[in-house]
Amino acid sequence: MPKPIYVLNGPNLNLLGQREPDVYGHATLDEVHERTQARARKHGFEIEFRQSNNEGEIVDWIQEARTAASALAINAGAYTHTSVAILDALLATDIPCVEVHMSNIFQREEFRHHSYISAACIGVICGFGVKSYELAVEALAERLEAAEG
Repeated sequence: MPKPIYVLNGPNLNLLGQREPDVYGHATLDEVHERTQARARKHGFEIEFRQSNNEGEIVDWIQEARTAASALAINAGAYTHTSVAILDALLATDIPCVEVHMSNIFQREEFRHHSYISAACIGVICGFGVKSYELAVEALAERLEAAEG
């Protein structure tokens, strides 16, 4: 069995379904987890799905993923636009990583247009709601399958 794909979520994502449903929709974080798990299983992977409002805990999980995960999808929430610490942790991994956002960050406030973490990711998926997570898992699974040849 391959190592799981880590899906890490940053601040306020625990409020999905309640917080700004006009931006993020009505799906809960549990529903996001279920959908990403289903997508990963189609490719023979499991998901390690986590959420924290604490930057240091997210950094710890990224460091853990270096040896425990096959790949990583991250929605760092507001830390996307502020955290050099998360960027540095991602740069220290040797696994593929995809940046995920439910909303189209380029249609939002100007400060959301810059991502620190993009520099450490093989791609960015944004603007497709919950489907953004599924697309990220799909892309990572396909990348891992291709690498195995």
